[in-house]
Amino acid sequence: MTNPLFNVTGLPPFKKIQPSQMVEAIETIINDSRQAINELTESVTEEAITWDNFVKPLEDINDRLDRAWSPISHINSVANSDEVRDAYNACLPLLSDYGTEMGQHKGLYNAVKALDAKAETLGLDKVQRKILKDDLRDFKLSGVALSPEKQKRYGEIQKRLSELTSKFEQNLLDATMAWHKDFESAEALDGLPESAIAAARQAAEASDIEGYRISLDFPSYLPVMMHANDRELRKEVYTAFSTRASDKGPNAGEFDNSAIMPEILALRHELAQLLDFEHYGELSLATKMAKSTSEVMAFLSELAAKSKPQAEKDLQELTDYAKEKHGVDKLEAWDLAYYSEKLKSERYSISQEELRPWFPEDQVIKGMFEITGTLFNIKFQERDDVETWHEDVRFYDIYDLADNYIASFYLDLYARRNKRGGAWMADCIGRRETKQGIQKPVAFLTCNFNGPVGDTPALFTHDEVTTLFHEFGHGLHHMLTQINHASVAGISGVPWDAVELPSQFLENFCWEEEGLAKIAKHYESGEPLPKEKLERLLAAKNFQSAMQMVRQLEFSMFDFKIHSEFDPNNPDQIQQQLDQVRAEVSVITPPEFNRFQHSFGHIFAGGYAAGYYSYKWAEVLSADAFSRFEEEGIFNPKTGQDFLEHILQKGGSAEPDELFKAFRGREPSPDALLRHSGIGQ
Repeated sequence: MTNPLFNVTGLPPFKKIQPSQMVEAIETIINDSRQAINELTESVTEEAITWDNFVKPLEDINDRLDRAWSPISHINSVANSDEVRDAYNACLPLLSDYGTEMGQHKGLYNAVKALDAKAETLGLDKVQRKILKDDLRDFKLSGVALSPEKQKRYGEIQKRLSELTSKFEQNLLDATMAWHKDFESAEALDGLPESAIAAARQAAEASDIEGYRISLDFPSYLPVMMHANDRELRKEVYTAFSTRASDKGPNAGEFDNSAIMPEILALRHELAQLLDFEHYGELSLATKMAKSTSEVMAFLSELAAKSKPQAEKDLQELTDYAKEKHGVDKLEAWDLAYYSEKLKSERYSISQEELRPWFPEDQVIKGMFEITGTLFNIKFQERDDVETWHEDVRFYDIYDLADNYIASFYLDLYARRNKRGGAWMADCIGRRETKQGIQKPVAFLTCNFNGPVGDTPALFTHDEVTTLFHEFGHGLHHMLTQINHASVAGISGVPWDAVELPSQFLENFCWEEEGLAKIAKHYESGEPLPKEKLERLLAAKNFQSAMQMVRQLEFSMFDFKIHSEFDPNNPDQIQQQLDQVRAEVSVITPPEFNRFQHSFGHIFAGGYAAGYYSYKWAEVLSADAFSRFEEEGIFNPKTGQDFLEHILQKGGSAEPDELFKAFRGREPSPDALLRHSGIGQ
């Protein structure tokens, strides 16, 4: 049987892809690619080199590997099994070695240098010149100028990091799946909303047991922390969740990331120094919008200074409320979400659970399409003839108003076993120009919400709706690009600290009355969200926003400090740095057994190492960008068109500060973010 991954030309054939074919495909395509690149660099002389005879063939070679690896990587995230995991892990060192080899390929490097030198003579445009400039920078960061001995070490480090970060993520997934708690009756879940109890009953049925099951998947964990009246149950669940993949808790040492984290940090530090950077923080910023480590820390410190006093007031208010109304002398970590929800509900008479009936899945998706369709002159069409990895997955095409096809995306909304937690967008196919015409982009959009229960459709909380809009913002950035060069189309080539701009921007429409009118309709009656509930939801928007702000700043500063102040002689520095950052910016000190860092996948397994600050950095951009819509009308067609043209369509083809200024007419300001968060007002 021919391997379906050898030459993926259309959408991935998910039903045909077997774990046993994955390694063979990646191995074969890498070998073919290596040979093709060697032939290309040998046949195209520096004198005769042009964009068409060098860059376009190179894009074809790279795209074939991307089109095979994308579904493998995605299956590993959404339909994990022992066989898939083994195949995925076997591919990682192959890809790492190949990536290192190409990053240090002298023939490729010399060809790019020659093309860059001829850019003016050949009449290359601004986008093509930026691609060459980025490529030369990336060659340097790949160690092309290192001695053979150092290049060898560079490759060893990259391969080991690939293995370690994958192991970190797998430990976290295993630890999350390893814990559950079963109950014979719903009485033990007193306080939980009916939707959470129904989901617990469904989880038990799925495991062929009577009663109810809760787990550490977020849609199961969060309702327990927010609503369970049994304080001991909250403590038990909090302990299991906050000690995942660590040396503490119910599965202590079983899926332990304790030794993996310091090794990852040490290797990143060594890598940075190999490339003549002082530390990994500097290396990280070489490809980002922020210019220096001092600029990043000053930015975070300024936000912390403006937020912490209000966060302390938020906490004192919660402490006083728990004591006066509920007789709780000392708030523990497992009490915070519970009493926060009670205080919020009492003050604003609103809760996330209460709003679920007004956010049924189909209405939310319809409203999201209507909002983005109005803003960007696009429309959506669902298809049911596409192979997917699970029956719950939906598929949509996007068209412009003249019925021209633009892009497509898969939508996978529900939590399930063997699926990575969280929410994300990933590219399935990137836009580029080919001999057959323009290759149109395709995205994967993935969330982890509770699905339908019985005859009741999936009902989302407002927080979940905001999450969906966030990921859809990433998706639109990938799909609406008009750039035809793969390396800077969509999110490709966008600095990590600017890539969250479209996603965080789109969240704002979930907080606008005109936006909510399109999203929120009762699943039974079709009635819009009642005026009084809308007013209470909007009034509650900034409830404890300063506490949430300092929590994100804690994560950001911790990440940046462990990467920029790494000390190879201090084995305990991860916990020490976390404790120091908490002392500086946090208002809540977790219990000693808390091992948050062991599940911090963003920085130890994702792309956010020395870059978690990007969320706040981009939030400044997104809040300021949205403030133009507030000034001109949130569905103003001219404003929407400008955002489409200057931000979404341009991808990584220009520097983000240029694109932002072209849209906003000035430099970004943090004022809108603080105003939107109700801080310092």
